[in-house]
Amino acid sequence: MTETTAESTALLEARDVVKSFGGRPVLDGVSLTVHRGETVVIIGPSGSGKTTFLRCLNHLERIDSGSIVLDGEPVGYRRSRRGLIERSPRDVAVVRRRIGFVFQRFNLFPHVSVIDNVAVGPSKILRRPRAQCYQEALDLLTSVGLADKADARPPQLSGGQQQRVAIARALAMKPELMLFDEPTSALDPEMVGEVVAVMRKLADDGMTMVVVTHEMGFARAAADRIVMMDGGRILEEGPADQMINSPTQARTRRFLTQIAH
Repeated sequence: MTETTAESTALLEARDVVKSFGGRPVLDGVSLTVHRGETVVIIGPSGSGKTTFLRCLNHLERIDSGSIVLDGEPVGYRRSRRGLIERSPRDVAVVRRRIGFVFQRFNLFPHVSVIDNVAVGPSKILRRPRAQCYQEALDLLTSVGLADKADARPPQLSGGQQQRVAIARALAMKPELMLFDEPTSALDPEMVGEVVAVMRKLADDGMTMVVVTHEMGFARAAADRIVMMDGGRILEEGPADQMINSPTQARTRRFLTQIAH
């Protein structure tokens, strides 16, 4: 967890992001700035737009209007007199490589080994030397406590282990920003702690992170800011302690009371 100031350099800037599905608004003018080294936790009820917003940040979902910029580079679109124009798939892919994404359901390749899962991106996409990719993959697996599982296949692992592999795989691309979409929601309770411990270490090491989660223990320990979303909007945001102990909005207080049980 890092201290940020007004002078800190913004890594990610989302401005007035609007997104609808089938005419139904899901994001209604969402704006968020994330500074380098900052951990931002997004909370809110189901259907509040949290996951959709996260997916828009690396253009897994197209936005209807607004802008998303990573370190000065537009994500997904460029502006013209006619409005937003989608960038080419190649241009989108180049920017997306700078953003790691950890999903709820791991999304590992089940028929290859754990170390292959981690090394394949740098080897095939970034064209790094194969030996270097596999050494770095082993180093990452060591850092998440899974070096002994390098030759196993994902179905042989517990859910918590698979999620730690997924984190290592995302880190293998050396991203500037990590996005986590409820990374513990698919896990049995006893497996949550091992994944949260890896995420806390990333926060302590200064990785820039945006995390959608209901794990308030992680938020209290690692978040610089907590953002409350409801109805496709940001209802309020503030430092973790303030948001957990004395949020300004009654809706936030009710939500925190509900997830505490």
